[in-house]
Amino acid sequence: MTQAQVMEIALEGVFQITNWKETPYQENNDGSKLSHAKIKQTYSGSIEGSSEIQYLMSYQTPLSATFVGYEAVVGRLSGTSGTFIIQHNGTFEKGVAKSTFHVVPGSGTEGLAGIEGNGSFESTENGQANYVLNTNA
Repeated sequence: MTQAQVMEIALEGVFQITNWKETPYQENNDGSKLSHAKIKQTYSGSIEGSSEIQYLMSYQTPLSATFVGYEAVVGRLSGTSGTFIIQHNGTFEKGVAKSTFHVVPGSGTEGLAGIEGNGSFESTENGQANYVLNTNA
């Protein structure tokens, strides 16, 4: 199969947050704040593995925020092992976190070298979220 003929597949599953450490670095009298979050999570489904994330978060209110960040994923995608980096751009509204993301070009290693793709997640409950990653892996 040539580069132009690489098929894209949708990888789906659930991730579970296993650790969340958030530290404000600017807090305002109106309740808005800026914070830095370090997160660890595990993946199940088409992706089997774990990740560590660093988010920068801007809270407009205690229940409304936007965030950006990078996630280092270690695991297996449909049976292929390696690592890759995801860049996130998301929101937190009414108790639900959502993100659109893409795989950072050139970040794949081992069997995931050359991985490309984009996707999204939406949180459900108890620190879980459903993800979809559309990729060439």
